[in-house]
Amino acid sequence: MMLVAGGGRAQLRVPSNVRVNKSVRVIRVIPARAYDRTAYGRSVDGWSADEHPAHERRADGVVVLPEGRRAGGHRQEADGLKHQPGVRSRPINSHDTGRAEALPGGAAGWLQYGWRALRLKLGLSQADWRNITRRAESLGVPLQAELIASRAVSEEALVRALAELMEVQTVSSIRAERLMVTGEQCLQAIGRKAGLPVVTGMDDSGRYVFLLAPRHLDLDAFAKYLADHPEQRSRVCFVQSHALRQAFEQRGRKDAIRKALAGLKEALPVYSASTVLSGRQGVLLGAALAGGIACAANWPGHTLIAIHIIVSLVCFCCVVFKLLTASSSDVTPEIPLNGFKADEMPVYTVMVALYREADVVPQLMTSLSRLVWPRSKLEIKLVCERDDHETLAAIRALELRDHVQVIEVPVSLPRTKPKALSYALPLSTGELIAVFDAEDRPNPYQLLEAWRAFRKGDDTLACVQAPLVITNGRGSWLARMFAFEYSALFGVVLPWLAKRQLVLPLGGTSNHFRRAALEDVGAWDPYNVTEDADLGIRLYRMGYNIGTISSPTCEDAPTELAIWLRQRTRWFKGWIQTWLVHMRHPVRLFRDVGARSFFVIQILVPCALTAALSNVLMFIAVLGGALWLAVTGTVPEIYETLLLLDVANIALGYAGFLVIGWRSLPVKDRARLWRYVVMTPFYWLLLSIAAWRAVWQLYRCPHYWEKTPHAPRKRAAGDAASQQSTRVPQPGL
Repeated sequence: MMLVAGGGRAQLRVPSNVRVNKSVRVIRVIPARAYDRTAYGRSVDGWSADEHPAHERRADGVVVLPEGRRAGGHRQEADGLKHQPGVRSRPINSHDTGRAEALPGGAAGWLQYGWRALRLKLGLSQADWRNITRRAESLGVPLQAELIASRAVSEEALVRALAELMEVQTVSSIRAERLMVTGEQCLQAIGRKAGLPVVTGMDDSGRYVFLLAPRHLDLDAFAKYLADHPEQRSRVCFVQSHALRQAFEQRGRKDAIRKALAGLKEALPVYSASTVLSGRQGVLLGAALAGGIACAANWPGHTLIAIHIIVSLVCFCCVVFKLLTASSSDVTPEIPLNGFKADEMPVYTVMVALYREADVVPQLMTSLSRLVWPRSKLEIKLVCERDDHETLAAIRALELRDHVQVIEVPVSLPRTKPKALSYALPLSTGELIAVFDAEDRPNPYQLLEAWRAFRKGDDTLACVQAPLVITNGRGSWLARMFAFEYSALFGVVLPWLAKRQLVLPLGGTSNHFRRAALEDVGAWDPYNVTEDADLGIRLYRMGYNIGTISSPTCEDAPTELAIWLRQRTRWFKGWIQTWLVHMRHPVRLFRDVGARSFFVIQILVPCALTAALSNVLMFIAVLGGALWLAVTGTVPEIYETLLLLDVANIALGYAGFLVIGWRSLPVKDRARLWRYVVMTPFYWLLLSIAAWRAVWQLYRCPHYWEKTPHAPRKRAAGDAASQQSTRVPQPGL
């Protein structure tokens, strides 16, 4: 026997061996939307746990934010928001003093005294009760949910009080194997926007019972149901919502991991990177290698000339693309953030995949606590591997608020970030999905700007990308070049592509998705180690667009060569995977994305990879030619021409890299370009080494995710200055 919710109501399904009056079959289910007032030990009133800047709420419910604020939160008032249907509360009499009067229990007592009886049971003052009631009505959330969110009472105390008033049982823990639902039904229950449904379980005596989280119920309707059918009272058990959610997750674990691993491969196998090369690609690659070896053995000179010509054309295309993007003045426009209504804001899910990140957990939670979004409509999912005990212990050492949940991913291969995100997706309810990394420090207003961007766009806008800003650029020469490269990508290239509605490979973090579009394209590929680039191309191929926003996410670049090399190797390997997946049918790709985006894909992936792979070879050739000239005093004419071509390719490659990076720098920092000029040859050699390493890994271990360790941010000398030079958006708040 179980109660399955659907369309806002719960239908009672009864086994043949249980007698139930079938004339009453519905229980009203209210969405679980509590308005959290606290986060990580700081008392706030709704939106952000960092600061409490005042804002104005007009009588029509429109929120007007203070001018010039970027790093704070909001104080949510109880006035001006439209009352939503389904939220019911009784007025408190003026003579109600809050004394612990003797009130009759049971459903009849609740129907007579209602919420006043609950207030007396909880021992709350009339003034506190009135404030919480008004806030619940203005926000359109159940009163019992607001009681928990405001920390007036704990959910445990509320559940116990309601159980005593309605004379039903309580359950503190649930054994997942005793739930009368399948794993698939459990996943559907967790993902319901209307909150957790009523479910049937079996108690220790083998008797069927109803498990209800009262936080989601219309208590008046439920009390009437019990009054009309008192025989059902003995079968009702109130339970805390987090306990019920955990039981659902445990029961649906096998189905969730199966979907995470095989969902895309089964639904859209042509887009899965589980197979590195298709049969046709394997034949073509083998033929190309055999032909190249045969040509080199029989006509070495001509083969060398042909290779140089091909590489030169590829490098020239990359340079032209960089100069084209650098010549434009495209900047992501700032989206006005004023004049919105809080009751229009959807549920936002923030996902963070963590693996061996215990050191950065406190910093991460502080950063996430500053996000400006109503806590009643915010889900933060910390997605961890089940055997990552250190990270799990670091998270549980903190006081987590109700909107923060830890999701443990069962141990399985491949152990990748996209697999973890795919596992967590059906365990969330947000209409919008944001993805951050463990070391990220997003701008507090980033969710708000992303939401406004989606409202401004049409349904084809599936994702918006926030810019990434490196804040430790002065920590080492490697971090400086990393910051220079990121500045060019997120400050010039991506806005240029977005403005022209061309295909846009996403960055690995600070992506904001429409859930419907994300699920429509199969979500993340667990076998692709750069799931972001793959997902960006897949979205575009299936008719969606990607935009950019201006609110940045700050993070630190690797300062150690070993860490940088592992990260960049994974990126190159993932780009090769992505290109091979989407080039399985080149003609179909051309039709899907159009001529312009098709050539953009070729420039961003194979051309850029070829330039990186050839750089170290050309560098060695130039050094060898110079040494030969120094020793013998002459160079054969044909090799002289090839060496000059190599020098031209290297110079043009460096020039394109420096020009687009210079274009992205703040004006006051452009005079220091000489520092980047000096370091560019060494940086490109490292890029070439990483590219060759990626090719080898693609052959040996294509789905292996090289972990990039992160450390808590340390402000280095000059770090503040580098942050001030970064173009931080100035939303008109």
